[in-house]
Amino acid sequence: MITPKNPGQVKPIDETSPSPGDEASAGQGAFPPLENRVFVYKYDGSKQCGAGQPISVKTMAKELKGMQVFSQENKPDGLMHIQVCGAATGRANVYEIKAEDLAKAQAKGFQEWKF
Repeated sequence: MITPKNPGQVKPIDETSPSPGDEASAGQGAFPPLENRVFVYKYDGSKQCGAGQPISVKTMAKELKGMQVFSQENKPDGLMHIQVCGAATGRANVYEIKAEDLAKAQAKGFQEWKF
């Protein structure tokens, strides 16, 4: 039997505990269920060898004004890119928004993240 290091802080999981995506765990419907969310992105403009200033996640998020952003991060697109100074790095700012806001985000130049 394994005993936890902090036995007073460990809570057992039972069948009545809400899962992380449950509306009950998100303030009784304050957030849409995970299946009603999508990820959108725009490349951050960064170039290899430091050529080109990337647009920060926080700065680019301002373009999504009026839309609820649940999460945001800068990450690589996972695709192969030519390795030469001045070429794109493939890094993108990715935002989690409501699925119903996808068309609004696309109108502002964002694309759905499917990588």
